[in-house]
This record gives sequence, structure tokens and C-alpha cells, in this order.
Amino acid sequence: MTPHSETRIRRYMAVIRLMVGYMPTGLMRWLQKASLYSIPLNQPIHTQQVIAGGVPCEWFQAENGEAHPVVLYLHGGGFILGVSAPHRMMLAQLTTLNQSRSLMVDYRLAPEHPFPAALEDCLTAYRWLLKQGIPPERIVVAGDSAGGNLTLALLLKLREGGEPLPAAGVCLSPPTDLTERDETYIREHPDLILHPRAMAKFRNGYIADNDPHNPLISPLFGDLRGLPPLLVYAGSEEILCDDAVRLAEAAQAAGTPVDLRVYPRMWHVWQISGDSLPQATQSIEEIAAFIRETQLHKIGTS
Repeated sequence: MTPHSETRIRRYMAVIRLMVGYMPTGLMRWLQKASLYSIPLNQPIHTQQVIAGGVPCEWFQAENGEAHPVVLYLHGGGFILGVSAPHRMMLAQLTTLNQSRSLMVDYRLAPEHPFPAALEDCLTAYRWLLKQGIPPERIVVAGDSAGGNLTLALLLKLREGGEPLPAAGVCLSPPTDLTERDETYIREHPDLILHPRAMAKFRNGYIADNDPHNPLISPLFGDLRGLPPLLVYAGSEEILCDDAVRLAEAAQAAGTPVDLRVYPRMWHVWQISGDSLPQATQSIEEIAAFIRETQLHKIGTS
């Protein structure tokens, strides 16, 4: 039997799907900003706006939280939408569980700022953390949806440049292949949240005139060797589930430690549903445990 809370959320997501598919981007952004602080964090968290090397960000720090680990969080939104109230709520929950700090990056958005603007901002924020004296082995990069893509792209960019890598990466429902999808595949994989019109808008706005096969756009086509451990989530009912599965297979073949967790019946980034969905709470707790275990391993090998 499907829990009542899950049924209610599914109905709500169906409405969101239509809104994101047909509502003008400007109106969606306005509604998002107007409601950004409407949901109480309900966590013993201190927040602070900060400019990280020119990039607007927000610190989340748990009361009595330790300085490390630090989560560099890259929000989703199809590359065209900014930080949302559910994103803030989810990151506050994760930060509290870890009793640590997290930095949410408010990167530039497409289509006004297509690739590589968002990735450049995330790279700047990561370098800024290093300049604050935070060791790379105490940083975990995490992101959902478009932020999951940016998490992988950031790891590839850092490795290519010979820069220090973070301790680990966490990807929630990441789109790893931004080449154009076959219409038959889209019809055969209906998504509770991602409307085909929205997916096309997200993709085209971000890629612009760039090659979608570029590994920094579609990380699935990148050389995944030498990356830090990855924790990857996908819902069995989302169209991007195959992206996560293929990414995990490629990472494993490249010798990169990867833990793929596909939740049955779940949709795209169900983790932002908060305490009202048991599967959301469970996966956030798993992410917190992964981060703690990664830090313990780094301490033991340093």
C-alpha cells in the first residue's frame, strides 16, 4: 500500500510538472524568489550570506557544529532556476545531521549565462573554500539534478587542471547525458516531475551553441578515472534513472568507487520532500552517514 503522504506529494508534483513545463521562466523565478524563505528550516542552523570570490553563496552552520566536513552544495533547477526553499530546507537537515557547515552556491543561470558560466562559479566557490584554509580532504561536493551534473563536471575540471580533489561527490538524480533524447524513449519513460517541454528548455538553455558531448556538459562521456568516491541516487520512476545507472557503470569500469542507490517508486530528487516523505528522510540520513564515513577514512589515511 502506498503511504498517504506519498500519494499526496505525487498529486502536488503533477501540478508542479505542468507549471515548469508551460510557465515562463521569468514568472517561475519570481515565484521562487518570493517563497525562498517561506519554509522554516526547523533546524538549529545559523545562516549567513557571503560572496565567495565574487559568487553569491549562503553558509549553513549547525549549532555547536564542527568546522569540518564542509559540504559544497550545488542546487538543481534545470540550470535555469535558482535556489529554492526546499533546497534550503534539505541542506539545513543534512548540515544538522552532520553537525557541520555547508555552502550553497548561487551560480549564474541559463539561458542568460549558458555553459560554462555555472561550472565556473562552482569552481570559483570551491577554490574560495580552499583559500579559507579548508583542506580539500575535508570538503564534499554534492548536488541535485543540474547540481548533480555540475558536481561531476567540477570533479572532472579539477582533475584535468591538476587541482586538489575533494573527499567525495554526492549526486541526486544527476543528468549525466545532455545529448538529445529519442522521442520514443521519452514517451516510454513518463516522468512525474520532468515535463518533456521543461527538459528541452533546460537542455537548450544551458548548452546553447556548445557540443553536448563535451564531458563538462555530459559527464558520462568523460574519463572518470581518479575521481573521489561517489554516492549516486536515482528514483526508479524518473526518466533520468538510466543516466545515473550508466554513470555508475562507467565510474566502476574506470576504477572510481561508486555507490549507486536506486529507490523504488521514487521520482526526481524526492529528497527535497522533507520530513513528510520517509524515503526522503532515509536518503538524507544515508548521505550524512556517507559523508561522516568518508571523513573518518580521510582522517585515518592522512
